[in-house]
Amino acid sequence: MTRAFIFPGQGAQTIGMGKALAEAYPAAKAVFDEVDAALGESLSSLIWEGDIETLTLTENAQPALMATSLAAMRALEAEGIEIGAASFVAGHSLGEYSALTAAGALSVGDAAKLLRTRGKAMQQAVPVGMGAMAALLGLDLATARAVAEEAAQGEVCAAANDNDPSQVVISGNKAAVERALDIAKEKGAKRALLLPVSAPFHCALMAPAAEVMAGALSEVEIKAPSVPLVANVIAEAVTDPARIRELLVEQVTGSVRWRESVEYMVAQGVTEFWEIGAGKALSGMVKRIERSAALRNVGAPDDVKAALEAV
Repeated sequence: MTRAFIFPGQGAQTIGMGKALAEAYPAAKAVFDEVDAALGESLSSLIWEGDIETLTLTENAQPALMATSLAAMRALEAEGIEIGAASFVAGHSLGEYSALTAAGALSVGDAAKLLRTRGKAMQQAVPVGMGAMAALLGLDLATARAVAEEAAQGEVCAAANDNDPSQVVISGNKAAVERALDIAKEKGAKRALLLPVSAPFHCALMAPAAEVMAGALSEVEIKAPSVPLVANVIAEAVTDPARIRELLVEQVTGSVRWRESVEYMVAQGVTEFWEIGAGKALSGMVKRIERSAALRNVGAPDDVKAALEAV
C-alpha cells in the first residue's frame, strides 16, 4: 500500500494538542523544547495551558501546529516508522513547512522562526478588518472563480484554497468577499459563510508578506527533502531546494491547490493518507476527493500504537 504523510494547516489548533505525545515520547518533547528555544519563549506553555484566542493568533498558531505535527512524526520514528514509509509528503498552507521539516529539508528551529515571521507578516500585510475569507460550499472551482471575479469590482477577490470538490475558500477585500456570499448563493452554493480568520490569506493582498518571506527564506538552508513534496501552488512533486524556496514564496499569495495535490498523489499510486498532527480536517477533504482512500490520523500516543499495527 503506497502512502502519503499529510500535514494540517491553520484552524486545527486546540489547547493541549501534542501534550500527551510529549509526555509519552522524549523525542516528541524535544521538538517542543527546540521550538521554544528557537522562538525565545515558551510556546509549549501556550499550546498546553494557554487560552485559545492567543493560540489562534496567526503568529502563534503557525509554529504551534508545526511543532505538534513534528512531535507526532518523532513519535512515529521512535516506534520505527520513518519518513521513508511515505512516498510523498504534503501540507495545507503552513503544513507545507511541517512536511518539509518532517522530510529533513528544514530544521525544526528554522521552521519555527520562519512560521513566526510568516504569521506576523501575513497579519501585518492588511489592516485588521480590511480583508476577509469565506468558504463556498457546494460549488466547484470554476464556479467559485466566476463568483470571485464578479464580486471583485476593482477590488481583490480570488480563490484561495481549492480544498475538495465541494469546498472552495475565497479571499480578498472584505467588501468584495461579502458581495461574493450573495453571488455564490445565486449560483447554487449550499452555504457561503465568512471564516473566523484574522487576514485574507493566499491572495494578492498578501504581496507584502511574500516579500518578507522571500527575504527570510533566502537566509535559511533548505536541503532536498528525503521524500518528494507535493507543493501547494503547483500540485506536483518537487525535491529541488531552490525550487522549493521559490514555491514557498509564491504560496503566500497563491492558491492552495489541495484537491489537485491529492488527485496527483492518487494518480501516482497513493492509496493511504496519514494526517500527522492536530485535527482531522485534511482527512475529511481527502475522503471527498478520493472515496476509496484509506485514512489514518496520528495526533496522540494511541494513534501511534495503532499505526504500528497497520504497517
